Amino acid sequence: CIGETGKMLGHRLLPEALSKEYGKPPRILPRSPGHHREWIDACKGGEPAGSNFNVSGPLTEVVLLGNIALRTGQTLYEKGLKLNYDGPGMKVTNLPEANEYIRCEHRDGWKL
Repeated sequence: CIGETGKMLGHRLLPEALSKEYGKPPRILPRSPGHHREWIDACKGGEPAGSNFNVSGPLTEVVLLGNIALRTGQTLYEKGLKLNYDGPGMKVTNLPEANEYIRCEHRDGWKL
C-alpha cells in the first residue's frame, strides 16, 4: 500500500523512521479466552463471540481488500491511484481490473 509519505508492505511501514515514530498501537480490544471458550460462553448466554458475522464479515472484507491492494499495487502506483472500493456494490470503482479478484465463476457443482 503506497501512501503519501510512506509505504506499508505486509507488516512493515517504510521508511523505517515512520515505523519507529508510529510505534505499536495500544491494546484497546478485550483479549479472547480462546475461540472455543468464547463460543461456548456465547451459547450459554454470555457476551457475543468476537467472531460474530457483524464483526468478522467487515473485518474479512478489509483484509481481502488489502490482498487486492497488494496484487494491484504496482498498477496503482504507476497510475498514481488509491484503491476506491464501493462496499455495497462490491466493486473497485477506479481500477476495473482489480474486480477480477472480487468475484469469480464457480465450477459446476460448486455454485452458491
